[in-house]
Amino acid sequence: MVTLKGDVEGDGPIVAEVPSSTAGKEGVIIQEDWDLDHEEKARRIAEDDLNRKHKQNYKGFILLWAAWQSTGVIYGDIGTSPLYVYSSTFTAQPTWIDLVGALSIIIWSLTLIVTIKYTFIVLSADDDGQGGTFALYSLLARYAKIVRNEPHVTHTVQLERPRTGDMRPVGRNIRAFLEHSRLAQYALKVIGVLGVSMVMADGVLTPAQSVLGAIQGLKVIHPNLATSSIVGISIAILVVLFFVQPFGTSKIGTSFAPIVIIWLLFNLCSGIYNLAVHDYTVLKAFSPHYAFTYLARNGNAGWQSLGGLLLAFTGVEALFADIGAFGKRAIQLSWLCLAYPCLLFAYIGQAAYISKDTTETAFTNPFFYTVPPGSFYFSMVIAILAAVVASQAMITSSFQLLSQVMRLSYFPHIKTVHTSRKFHDQVYMPLANWLLMIGTIIVTGVYNNTTSLGNAYGVCVTIVTLITTTMVSLVVIIVWRLPSPVALLFFIVFGSLDAVYLSSVLRKVPQGAWFTLVLALILSSIFILWRWGKEQQWAAEAKDNVTPSQLLQLSPTSSIRNGEIDSQNAPQLTLTSAFGGGTLSTAAGLGIFFDKVGGGSNTIPKVFTQFLRKFKARPDVIVFFHMRPLSMPTVPLAEQFVITRATSQIPSCYRITLRHGYMDDVLTPGLGQKIVQQLEEFITRSGETGTKPRPEDLSPAIRAELDALDRAEAAQMVYVMGKQVMRIRRGGGNVVTRFFRMAMLETFLWIRENTRTKLADLDIDPDYLVEVGFVKEI
Repeated sequence: MVTLKGDVEGDGPIVAEVPSSTAGKEGVIIQEDWDLDHEEKARRIAEDDLNRKHKQNYKGFILLWAAWQSTGVIYGDIGTSPLYVYSSTFTAQPTWIDLVGALSIIIWSLTLIVTIKYTFIVLSADDDGQGGTFALYSLLARYAKIVRNEPHVTHTVQLERPRTGDMRPVGRNIRAFLEHSRLAQYALKVIGVLGVSMVMADGVLTPAQSVLGAIQGLKVIHPNLATSSIVGISIAILVVLFFVQPFGTSKIGTSFAPIVIIWLLFNLCSGIYNLAVHDYTVLKAFSPHYAFTYLARNGNAGWQSLGGLLLAFTGVEALFADIGAFGKRAIQLSWLCLAYPCLLFAYIGQAAYISKDTTETAFTNPFFYTVPPGSFYFSMVIAILAAVVASQAMITSSFQLLSQVMRLSYFPHIKTVHTSRKFHDQVYMPLANWLLMIGTIIVTGVYNNTTSLGNAYGVCVTIVTLITTTMVSLVVIIVWRLPSPVALLFFIVFGSLDAVYLSSVLRKVPQGAWFTLVLALILSSIFILWRWGKEQQWAAEAKDNVTPSQLLQLSPTSSIRNGEIDSQNAPQLTLTSAFGGGTLSTAAGLGIFFDKVGGGSNTIPKVFTQFLRKFKARPDVIVFFHMRPLSMPTVPLAEQFVITRATSQIPSCYRITLRHGYMDDVLTPGLGQKIVQQLEEFITRSGETGTKPRPEDLSPAIRAELDALDRAEAAQMVYVMGKQVMRIRRGGGNVVTRFFRMAMLETFLWIRENTRTKLADLDIDPDYLVEVGFVKEI
């Protein structure tokens, strides 16, 4: 006999007591104790996955390989600046004192901004291995309650907020201000998103600037080369460059590295040669005195020339943005041991040549005029190759940053391809790649020369460096918990440098820099709009958490006497009145319901609730199936599936979580068979010691449960997915507020309906797929 307890007529919980040898007439076992050990194990695994560290620390050969790759990707932009810095700074032959002053500014900018600020400080402010201004925002969100996280998602930001007593008074007060000021939280969000948008805007501009600059060098050999020919050749090269992106960062970086290394070493040798042959006295530029006197002596003209001198470190933001692809140590190694000394000697050597140039023309094309005798054609070839490679830094940065904002729900899900098993955060995004290509081609055709592009170049870089300085200052106080004078010193020194450069370059805005600013504002608006729309969606979906007792109750028509039901009559379940009522029939087969949020053990997926409400039927065997992506290439088969019984109130109902890596192909036609195999193993070991028992040792209850699974599999296997259609709920407020809210939500919903779903790679026979539609108002 099956003993039932609970409120038969009402909505109270249904609890069943089943002896180990008892089964219902359909062979379905209802258990009161539904494997608490497995439930606890599943909870621990979920916590481990949530707190898993994704940061990779390379050593030995792998570290050298990553440093090699980073050279081929990161330093193409900042490494090709010797082609045009002096020509962008001076309009006439400079005096020795002005030349040394400008060189001093270049030396100390590379030393202070790139080496000390970025290489040693900013690279240490990564968010679990990720870089960029949005990573800084995410890092702050781990240590202060400044962001609303998506519920039930394992890859969201985990709070690591230190106790108040563990913080210094200034840090405690700043954190309290950020946590209680909605305006400050919104400002931080906008600043973080704006920094990402500006780097991506530069991702459109940089390839056009570098390739056009390289091809325009052909005019040295063919002065009559038409502008249309230069633009055509540049566009052809850009198309090829974007078409090689699917090969991945690792292959591209490994292939491009020899070009960049040869380029940097050539600049090193050329600089040493010019320094030895022409004017070694320019080494006095290592004294910052010459930088200060240059600015004081030239006044407004010196201040304006900073707009050209800052080109010496454009591309510095790629060092931080690309840290996820290569790691901090690899970037530090490649910069300090190769790029930094080579660039210093390049600028010093050019200054040595220009100071003794009697023709007074060398400053107009500082690289080609200053190469050692007999190396002109080699320098032309390697310069063109290096300039083409320079585009890669910002393309890779765009992929890295977009993956960050997408992971934290600031951008809709688009296809992301992980291109390396060894380096986990190297990604390629087809849609982003083609959009970047189209934008770059348009920019190349419209601007058609580096002078016009130069006017649009540099503003975003300086704004990003200032944003980075501001956010790292907060990290110093809140995350690193260092004394406030340390953070203040950092902000004053580097913020002043950033502000001086920014004030100079802002005069370019009317001349062309408005383009990148407008593009960055458009991207920022999309990111913020999507996040706001997702928060509205989450608030609506939070009301959908349904427990079994809220959904189901025991049928009042069941034959119950003295709390017992005849074993020939299986208990019948009915829907509660809140879900339309009605007795549930049982359909032969196995139903796999995709559960996108992976809710707790006492909640029912929305798709299953809607299935029952619409069909008044349930499959013989029910599986709530949730996929949990992990930041690793593969997950061993033995560790992929986490199985528990979903609820004691629904017979033969299981909850399965599939843990998978980015290289695992799991949504395949064989998924159903794999689920059945895992369920058989789970049921067989249910209540046992963990080792698989022999078939003859199985209890009647377990054999009955296995028989039910076999019958369901033999009948049919159906995948059930939810199709959530969102509609805008009419709200209160004045006419302007309602119109503004409706316009934003309509835009959000349009983007949502026209972007890729997370299950777009589902590779199963459509004959076995059922979509259950339902409406959700936001």
